[in-house]
Amino acid sequence: MKKKKKGKGFIFKNATENVKYPLIDVDNPEFYRDVFPYNEVCKVKFDHKIELIDPPDEIYITDTTFRDGQQSRPPFSVAQIEALFDLMHRLGGPNGVIKQSEFFLYTDKDREAVEKCREKGYRYPEITGWIRANKNDLQLVKDMGLKETGILTSASDYHIFMKLNKSRSQAFKDYLKIVESTLEHGIIPRCHFEDITRADIYGFCVPFAQALMSLSEEAKIPVKIRLCDTLGLGITYPGAAIPRSIGKIIRAMVDDAGVPSEYLEWHGHNDFHKVIINSVSAWLYGCTFVNGTLLGIGERTGNAAIEALIMEYVSLIGDDNGVDTTVITEVRNYFEKELGYHVPKNQPFIGLDFNATSAGVHIDGIIKNEEIYSPFDTNKILKRPIAINITDKSGLAGIAHWINSHFALVDKDRIEKTHPGIARINKWIARQYDEGRVTCISEEEIEHQARLHISEIFVSEFALIKKRAYDMAAHLIERYIEDPAIKTMDPEKQEKILKNIVEDFPFIQFGYIVNGEGIKTTKNVTQAVDRAKYHKIGMHEDFSDRDWFLNPMKNGKISVTDIYSSRITGALCVTVSGPIRDDLGEIMGVLGFDIRFEDLTKAEVE
Repeated sequence: MKKKKKGKGFIFKNATENVKYPLIDVDNPEFYRDVFPYNEVCKVKFDHKIELIDPPDEIYITDTTFRDGQQSRPPFSVAQIEALFDLMHRLGGPNGVIKQSEFFLYTDKDREAVEKCREKGYRYPEITGWIRANKNDLQLVKDMGLKETGILTSASDYHIFMKLNKSRSQAFKDYLKIVESTLEHGIIPRCHFEDITRADIYGFCVPFAQALMSLSEEAKIPVKIRLCDTLGLGITYPGAAIPRSIGKIIRAMVDDAGVPSEYLEWHGHNDFHKVIINSVSAWLYGCTFVNGTLLGIGERTGNAAIEALIMEYVSLIGDDNGVDTTVITEVRNYFEKELGYHVPKNQPFIGLDFNATSAGVHIDGIIKNEEIYSPFDTNKILKRPIAINITDKSGLAGIAHWINSHFALVDKDRIEKTHPGIARINKWIARQYDEGRVTCISEEEIEHQARLHISEIFVSEFALIKKRAYDMAAHLIERYIEDPAIKTMDPEKQEKILKNIVEDFPFIQFGYIVNGEGIKTTKNVTQAVDRAKYHKIGMHEDFSDRDWFLNPMKNGKISVTDIYSSRITGALCVTVSGPIRDDLGEIMGVLGFDIRFEDLTKAEVE
């Protein structure tokens, strides 16, 4: 990048003078109260000017499952991120239909997840970062060696005036400075125009985009723009006015700000049930990239579901371009079985009822030809055969088919008709009709029978509670093994922190630290009511044969034991432990917490 002249305000002046749309600084923020009255439902304004669609030559999907998708659920573990990244790679295919995936970079776990996914060597999705608009965050991107990062550059006066407490010109200057610094490091900046659908498009957004394109041209490096519909306020109605009109926003960026389509990305939310149509419309009006998350899970009402974007992509392109739609069912199963996430039965493509029918007239049609009531071959495209209700004529194969389809069981998880549980269900069904029944077996009845006789396909409520508790315990230990005082291996400093932790989290009945030989180096830190019970456990006790010590020392990972009955307090407990590392990564010791399981399941860990 060319060296710039030094001098206060130089970048700002060069970015705002002699341009078609100069920045309009205002004393009072523009909140568009005629459109967003706040004490009433948002309004739709029309200017009756029609924008014609003008899609780019190529369109792609980008992912924010590990950024926005983690802002509405407990954080993923590194192993879970790896597994989902593998699935996303397969879903998007070798041609990179899912082009990029963005990651947080703030914690050791975040950075470990980036490294683990990068080690896989996949070309797609490319790994990018996400930072706030400051140099400390930018250093994280540089240290990780990423080629691209998103930068939070809020665009509406709601954010600039009320959140940042700045004027438009101040925000404009600050944003340009961090973008210029990013370019100087050879990193592609992706500016996130937060709250674009409540922003002054020609007073701030277009001038800012013009300035970014000037920096991009000088640096010979792309500067991308993500248009963030933060509250899901975008609309696609012909003749609708800005700031809510998606077509007019995108054409303003392309036609008036001079932003190439391949530099533009849309990021939508589903607050008003419009996220998919808005996202697809962004493609049609000239956005190359549309951003989403797996299953649409994201902040508040969520983002565009990547599985829905995949289906729309194939529809628009007329070709699958290498995507593997069958992975959609695998993603759904991973969320249900590994993450304990409940998928609504009526959720398109992944819900249990997506390709099932129970109405008698529909069943008759399905039997004659499944195309009558199915939009496509769900068995081929999603690995989910058509499901129909069960009668005494279904037989072993029919029952197995229903169970595999209803519960989206694929590959090794499929239930064969030879399974003894299928025979028991068939016997129960036959008895129902022998006793005079004439109606189909209901979904609830067959599910109940499956729970009785094929219990292995279900994740029990207790298993989900256990998993949630284990994840919370692991999240807690992750936080404190990085505490500077804990890493000193100075017992006095460590005991002070341990006391604070035990006080803050009443479900921890015992906190302790052992050195690299498994010798306890801290005094007993317990809840006050339990203190006398631990008098027999002294300093320098040897725990080197315990799994909670051995596992972190061997594999360097967080360890959570199974549930056990504490011989000290009699409570049902789990022990969570994690390695304490020095600055070079050497394991110096292990931090452990004995946690009351029941109390943990009732708690919330931030």
